[in-house]
Amino acid sequence: MNQMSNLVSTASSVARQSWVAVRLLLVATVLLGVAYPVAVWGLAQVVPSHTATIGQDFPVEDDGWFHGRPSAGGYDGLASAPSNLGPSSPDLLALIEERRAAVAEVEGVDPADVPADALTASGSGLDPFVSPEYAALQVPRVAEARGLSVDQVEVLVADHTSQRQLGFLGQPRVNVLLLNEALAERAD
Repeated sequence: MNQMSNLVSTASSVARQSWVAVRLLLVATVLLGVAYPVAVWGLAQVVPSHTATIGQDFPVEDDGWFHGRPSAGGYDGLASAPSNLGPSSPDLLALIEERRAAVAEVEGVDPADVPADALTASGSGLDPFVSPEYAALQVPRVAEARGLSVDQVEVLVADHTSQRQLGFLGQPRVNVLLLNEALAERAD
């Protein structure tokens, strides 16, 4: 009889635990499968769409534009992805050295002065931002090509520089796409 009582008790315990698991699964499904996606979609409808920008390819041969970060996907929104090369990959190291030499030549600086974001692609390959250091490196070249003073171009860079979000998240960054649009408007 004692064995039968233990068996019934165990079955009852398993049934209670299974019912708790099923309810938890239902709650998680509703919250994460319905409520969260609806909330994100609703937020996307409220946030101004003009704030979403992706990087564009500005030809290195054209000195009148600021250049963005390299793109592993060629700035193709359908090919948005990292290169899949790890930090110890000889191919990646060779690509970085090639980019370092090219940027140093275009900007007329020592290769050691080229910032890291001029050498490495972002995870998405569509990052519209560069560091203020990389933008500052390009100011003299862009100013000369456009017939503007360095001060005028520096003001444009400052106008398109965003500081850390909430004062502590991320790094200061310059939106190259919007900066180049401002240069184009200035030329009109």
